[in-house]
Amino acid sequence: MKRADHTAAVQEHRGLWHERSFLLRCTIAAIVWLLIAGSSALGQQKPNEYQVEAAYLYNFGRFVEWPNKGAIAQTSPFTICVLGEDPFGQALDTTLAGETIGKQRVAARRISSPQMSTDCQILFISSSETKRLNQIIEALDKSAVLTVSDIPQFSQRRGMIQFVLEGNRIRFEVNLTATQRAGLTLSSELLKVATAVRNNPQPGD
Repeated sequence: MKRADHTAAVQEHRGLWHERSFLLRCTIAAIVWLLIAGSSALGQQKPNEYQVEAAYLYNFGRFVEWPNKGAIAQTSPFTICVLGEDPFGQALDTTLAGETIGKQRVAARRISSPQMSTDCQILFISSSETKRLNQIIEALDKSAVLTVSDIPQFSQRRGMIQFVLEGNRIRFEVNLTATQRAGLTLSSELLKVATAVRNNPQPGD
C-alpha cells in the first residue's frame, strides 16, 4: 500500500473510531438509565428518543469548551437546563445522577424563560417553545450557553445543536457560526460525528 493510501486509511479508521466511541457513550448512558430505572423488559426494550437525547446532552458537556471555564468554581455545578415543557421526565435526572464534567458535578434544572439561563452551560429548548424560538435566540445572543433542541430547522434558525432522526437513530446537526459567536469551542471529535456542520451568517456580522 502506498504511503498516501495508508495515511488516508488510518485517518478514516480514526474518524470511525471517534464516531463509534461518542455514540457508544451516549447509548451506554441511556442503557444505564434503564438499568437504574429497573426496567423489567430491558432485553426487549431499546432506549427511547429522550433517553438517548439525555445521554447526548451529558456527552456534549464533555466535548465543548466554555470561555469562562477557568473562572467557574469547582464547587458550582455544571448545569443542564430545560426551557419549556420538560419532555425528559426522570430520564435526564437519572442520566446525570452522580456524573461529573471536569471536577464539577452535573445537575439538571428546569427554567421558564431564557433570562433564567445565566447559570446554565447547556440549554435544551423544548418544542413547546417553537413559536417564540426567535425571541429566545435573540435573548441568548452571544451568551456562553450551548443551545440544543429537536425543533425542526433549529440549526438553521441560529440554534447551535439540533437533534435529527436518521432512520431509527438520533443524530445531530451543528451550527458552527452560532457556537463561535457565543465563544464556545467544539471538539473536532464532536464535529466529526455531526450529520451536518452549518456556517450561517448572523445578523450584524
